Amino acid sequence: MDRANVDTDLIIPKQFLKSIKRSGFGPNLFDEIRYLDEGQPGQDCADRPINEEFPLNFPRYKGASILLARENFGCGSSREHAPWALEDYGFRCVIASSFADIFYNNCFKNGVLPIALEESVVARLFDEMYASEGYELTVDLQRQRVITPSGEELSFEVDEFRRHCLLEGLDDIGLTLQSAEAIRSYEQGWREQSPWLFDVIK
Repeated sequence: MDRANVDTDLIIPKQFLKSIKRSGFGPNLFDEIRYLDEGQPGQDCADRPINEEFPLNFPRYKGASILLARENFGCGSSREHAPWALEDYGFRCVIASSFADIFYNNCFKNGVLPIALEESVVARLFDEMYASEGYELTVDLQRQRVITPSGEELSFEVDEFRRHCLLEGLDDIGLTLQSAEAIRSYEQGWREQSPWLFDVIK
């Protein structure tokens, strides 16, 4: 996505925000610039006219799981649908020189890894990508490295707790369920201590 200031409305347009399910947004990722017509919720995208000049429609990028972007990616409104759409499309990581704060945090909560690299480094990655059709980056989250086809390793920072959650596939609900036994024990203790709080009113 070789443009700066890509906002969340461009990532997933407003007409698709009525759904609160986390799935099904992939076909409408970047809808306004990916297709030549205006998409609508529930519409079958298979027969829609595509914008052949949009990079994600190029055969060389089919199946990509890493999105390379420019600065201030994810600016605009705080909709969680933006990382939902990226994840549902198949992107597991976004590399950019900077991110909007709310979008950055939402990515971690929804299984997408946002990696911030120096602007000059991102510019070089774009140049290398354009120069080589088979260009492919590898992200090693365990070691916190982005690896280029030449073997160059670029380090990136990520909070230890967030790294753990991504590696283990844990969201907020998953983290809570890890303490399910402790929660049940706590509730049982309250039942024994204050049984009237749990009596059914008839």
